[in-house]
Amino acid sequence: MIKKITLIVVIISAIILASCRKDDIFNDSPSFRLEFSIDTLYFDTVFTTVGSVTLPIKVYNRSNKSVKISSLWLGGKTNSNFRINVNGMSGVNFSDVEIYPKDSIFIFAEVTVDPQNSNNLVVIEDSICFITNGNKQKVMLVACGQDAYFHFPDHPASQYLPPYSLTSGTWQNDKPHVVYGLCVVDENETLIIPSGTKVYMHNDAILWIYDGGTLKINGEKDNEVVFQGDRLDDYYKDLPGMWGKIWLSAGSVNNTIDYAIIKNGRIGIHVDTLGASSNPTLVLKNTIIDNMTTACLVAQGSWVKAENCVFGSAGYYSVLLNIGGNYDFRHCTVGNFWKHGKRSTSAVALNNYYKDIYENIQLRDLKCYFGNCILYGSDENELFFDKYKTGGVFDFSFENCLIKTSMDITQSGFSNCLKNKAPLFVDYIDFNIENTSPAVDVGNVSATGTIATDILGNPRIVGTAPDLGAYEVQ
Repeated sequence: MIKKITLIVVIISAIILASCRKDDIFNDSPSFRLEFSIDTLYFDTVFTTVGSVTLPIKVYNRSNKSVKISSLWLGGKTNSNFRINVNGMSGVNFSDVEIYPKDSIFIFAEVTVDPQNSNNLVVIEDSICFITNGNKQKVMLVACGQDAYFHFPDHPASQYLPPYSLTSGTWQNDKPHVVYGLCVVDENETLIIPSGTKVYMHNDAILWIYDGGTLKINGEKDNEVVFQGDRLDDYYKDLPGMWGKIWLSAGSVNNTIDYAIIKNGRIGIHVDTLGASSNPTLVLKNTIIDNMTTACLVAQGSWVKAENCVFGSAGYYSVLLNIGGNYDFRHCTVGNFWKHGKRSTSAVALNNYYKDIYENIQLRDLKCYFGNCILYGSDENELFFDKYKTGGVFDFSFENCLIKTSMDITQSGFSNCLKNKAPLFVDYIDFNIENTSPAVDVGNVSATGTIATDILGNPRIVGTAPDLGAYEVQ
């Protein structure tokens, strides 16, 4: 009997509460206003036909009663480039959306920009409109759309390759290039990327220069060729690991890169073993490679010449010269101040062997020269030698370099080097040096050779001798 009476009381109470809900629970004041986390939602540059990142808007009810949004809609309705999701429901029109007292709801928005047949940025606008207690409010939606050249995999996967696209010739620089998947420069083909070209690499995207292929990146001072990820919203645009790498495959020939900025990938440039060419696999000049999850430069049994280059922060190595090879670095700056976790490896590492699939040690000759360079970073030892204990050529020379290391630099192979002297970088982005840096005027003229300017195009020798690294203090 008591249980029955209790049940009746509960039912009656529920009926009373339901009948009072409109008058006693909902805020119907004509002066009530919703509050928003933002009055205008901006999307960074969105490439045409490619959907944007999803961004949130929070809608607040600051009152002590529930509120009912009688009408909520996307201004452009079904013709809008934007899409919204309200409380887990997608659409363009919503009605009677409730928000509890002192509570909030999320609205998620994204946008896809239609091709504009224009080389210029195009601004796309719309709004999310709200009517609450007869009051109309809105949140603006703004996106910048950019047409681009897209490189999508259009060749099917094979036994050895995932789906891929082929490219060669000269890329136009009037619009950005967006690369998806594996983009291949095939045998006996050359890809030329002219100054001012912006290349946006999608997640895992690789520009692969195949055996016999050639890459020519022809940037200019103040008009560099830029490689970076294609996620341009604030959270992602400076994150490392947003794309794969530039891969100069074994046997690729006569690759040159001048005035490039390569950033935010996994490996900046991967130079594979030297083929039959009598020329360097890669000549790298006036280039900045920075913010890579694995390494800025990986070279394996190859031949690389670099001058006036900056190899910045990476999760493992700024420069890894692996499995032997022939290397010549002049007026290069290495600065590894990795901030996305603890780094357990040196900024620069040299190696002259590997273990094959049968666990046998294979030796490869290493010949390496660093002249007028800075090798520095946040760890105690930024130079590591991985020399096989017996046999093999491990020939190195560091001449007039500033090195952060625990090694004895009085040993053979080091000449006129500065040990553990802070180079006084202006910042950890470009790695320019202060005019009071110990790297000023301590270079070797013979190491400079024919290098007439620094990475900024300034005269290379100002004062009594050249400065160390990629920059010359003026």
